[in-house]
Amino acid sequence: MNAFAARSDLTLAMVLEPPHLDPTAGAAAAIDEIVYANIFEGLTRIGPDGAVKPALAASWEVSADEKTYVFHLQQGVRFHDGAAFDADDVKFSLDRARAPESTNAQKGLFTAIDEVEVMDPSTVRVSLKYPSGDFLYNMGWGDAVIVGRTSAAGNKEKPIGTGPFKFQNWAKGSQIVLAGNPDYWGEKPALDRATFRFIPDPAAATAALLAGDVQAFPSFPAPEAVPQFQADPRFEVVIGTTEGETILAENNARPPFDNPKVREAIAHAIDRKAVIDGAMFGFGTPIGSFFPPHHPAYVDLTGERKYDPELARKLLTEAGYPKGFRTTLKLPPPTYARRGGEIVAAQLRAVGIEADIIPVEWAQWLDQVFKGKDYDLTIVAHTEPNDLNIFARDDYYFNYRNPAFKALIAQIEATSDDAKRKALYQRAQGILSDDAPVAFLLQFPKLGIWDAKLQGLWKNYPIQANDLTAVKWTD
Repeated sequence: MNAFAARSDLTLAMVLEPPHLDPTAGAAAAIDEIVYANIFEGLTRIGPDGAVKPALAASWEVSADEKTYVFHLQQGVRFHDGAAFDADDVKFSLDRARAPESTNAQKGLFTAIDEVEVMDPSTVRVSLKYPSGDFLYNMGWGDAVIVGRTSAAGNKEKPIGTGPFKFQNWAKGSQIVLAGNPDYWGEKPALDRATFRFIPDPAAATAALLAGDVQAFPSFPAPEAVPQFQADPRFEVVIGTTEGETILAENNARPPFDNPKVREAIAHAIDRKAVIDGAMFGFGTPIGSFFPPHHPAYVDLTGERKYDPELARKLLTEAGYPKGFRTTLKLPPPTYARRGGEIVAAQLRAVGIEADIIPVEWAQWLDQVFKGKDYDLTIVAHTEPNDLNIFARDDYYFNYRNPAFKALIAQIEATSDDAKRKALYQRAQGILSDDAPVAFLLQFPKLGIWDAKLQGLWKNYPIQANDLTAVKWTD
């Protein structure tokens, strides 16, 4: 018998600090990376393999026409402030998320819902307007977590959920601490304290791991340092996949990016391999549309927009820009964006497009680019799963409009047959490749590095989460 108790605390690091901690009121992935499955829970949850699992809903039945879902809720659940969880909280949360005044960043997840009814304190019936093949999956997103009726308004600064960890404190600019929830309704995790530290600088990230200041960096920002850790037996290096389609986004409503030939020219001006090698040290997979290569419906369309500077210059001339033009490129803090941006700017310059680089902080990017649509070009990884539908949203920051694509997305959402959905997904990928509303760069890798004695962190990111429920230290 081991005389020493297993270690029960963990300090793990992230690149970006979240703007707040309410996953139902913000698009930043950093929110979910802290709170998903740790503080907040949904009716369902997405597991490490991407499969839908029960969460606050212990079980459910689906009607024959796939338009009615009856959820049977877990018993004895309480929010962190002691309030009892019941069916009224589910109705409140889903109605709040889909309300006209909702600030939910993914309101599209709830579009199919027609009505949410409380049948009794532990049973909820959700009626849909049409069958939705993604409904149970959508209910497992961070944006669909269940919040308390009395505590929801304060979740940005003091998140109160039903999960296995409670929010303890937030030292702005430095770290967020979670403590184990002794009253958790489910299986209690091995950890009783978890500290999330924010380390945006790649050199500092490497130093913090080597010094033992942090024991895990689930999404490590310094790919150039990976071989050093692979050679060090104190660490485990786990290279997985993410849902992060990384793109050079273009403001389709702003000249000259409203011209399809200009967007085509940009697509052919980009050497994806050079971006992956230069910014990611070879980690990452080239993509030709907005779809992850590990998905069964993926089509490799990288050949449709091959690197061809001569063709790019020809297309620019046809578009009325024989001498190119000057533009701006706003780059958020992550390494892939800053390093990738330098490479992309050089490639654009080679065909006559002079892109002035403007570094912005993450809060500025969210405010100026994502919300304000005040940009020409930007580079960012979209880490949400199943998010092809963002190109069908009129209010999205790309300002891309294609009625045929929009109709196709509506058809996908109303289709539950896997073979039919696959064919529709493949058609949708083709439309985006043809229209080139953005330049598709790479599928972002998950470079996980942590102490070799640590178990239970996810290899892949099927959803943006650092789920700590199964994390433990071994001897």
